[in-house]
This record gives sequence, structure tokens and C-alpha cells, in this order.
Amino acid sequence: VTPDYMCREYGADTFRVYEMSMGPLDVSRPWETRAVVGSYRFLQRVWRLVVDEQTDDTHVSDAPLDDETNRLLHRVIDAVRGDLEQLRFNTAVAKLIELTNRATAISGSAGAPRAVAEPLVLMLSPFAPHLAEELWRRLGHPESLAYAPFPTADPAWLVAESVTYPVQVAGKVRARVEVAADATEAEVRGAALAAVAEHLAGRDPRKVIVVPGRLVSVVP
Repeated sequence: VTPDYMCREYGADTFRVYEMSMGPLDVSRPWETRAVVGSYRFLQRVWRLVVDEQTDDTHVSDAPLDDETNRLLHRVIDAVRGDLEQLRFNTAVAKLIELTNRATAISGSAGAPRAVAEPLVLMLSPFAPHLAEELWRRLGHPESLAYAPFPTADPAWLVAESVTYPVQVAGKVRARVEVAADATEAEVRGAALAAVAEHLAGRDPRKVIVVPGRLVSVVP
């Protein structure tokens, strides 16, 4: 399959995104023409976040992002920066797809919030430069996005609000408890014991081991 054929059928950006999302660069990968459609549809979804398919007008809103979207946005920004530095292009594309799905879900009749559309376009530009450049101009920027700073994650949004602990009893996971990220060890222990009380049959456990941020192991 020649690159010229793929570019004629799907566009150069689709070809680039597919090649970089196939897997790690140092691993042999089989070519699968049918799989290119997935990259094509992904770029179409990004285009529809900014451009109305019926009128061809730009439609983005100035609506603020909810906390869940903000947390996802900044996690993706932080992860994509790291992936690009390590040449992990396939995982970076996967994260951009996740963010696109979230942006699509929260988009109303006015389009996607600008606060998520603009960083998404900037992060997409190394993979799909032609599409990203066109969308950047549609978003009202007269200069090339090559002069725009790459998005930077806000550390405040990278802090998890809660942590889920699997709770093991005699080596088997019997429950999962969600606690505040800053919960004390005593609070984690109490929540875990309450969740597995039926498995202890009213007996006090011999030992409760709390591995911060990881798991709780109860020895009956």
C-alpha cells in the first residue's frame, strides 16, 4: 500500500495519525488498511467539535468546564507532554481520543467549550498538522499555531480527590472502598473494616495492613 494512495483516500493527517497510533516505534507492526478508518473517524470527531457540519460555521462556546472535565484535560496535557518526550506517540493519541470523547459528550448546541477545544487542537498538531492548523484559524487565531505555547497542566487539577482501595481478606479481594485522597491511615482502616465486616464474622482481625494509595490487607 503506497502512502500516495492512503493520502488520496483519507488525507495525509489520517495517514500520520494511524502510523503513529499503531504501536511503539521500536516494535514491528502489521499494516491493516481497514484500521485506518478509526483514525479517520477520530479526526472527523475533532473537526465536528469546532465546525458545524450543516453550516460550516465555527461553533464553540465560552462555557466553563466542569470539575471532571478539567481534571481529565489536565491529566491528558500532563500525559501527552510526557509521551511526546519519550516518543510514545501511540499512547499520546489514545489520550487525545479519550479527551475528544469527553469534549463531545459535554458539547451542547453551541459546540465544544473553547477551554477544551483549544488545548486539544494544540496537542493534536504534532500528529495532524494540517487539520489542527485549519481548526486553529477557525478558532479565531490569525497566526499559525506553531507560535502558540504548548498546553501546560495545572498541578492543582492533577491531585486526585479520592482514592479507591481494594480490600483483601486472607489474600482475596472482598471489597473496594473509596476515601478522600488525604484520608488518614486510621480512616482508611476503618472504612475497609466496615466494608468487609461480613467476611470477618464479628471477629477482630489479627492484623490490618494499609499500603498508602494501593490496598488494604486484612488478616483474620
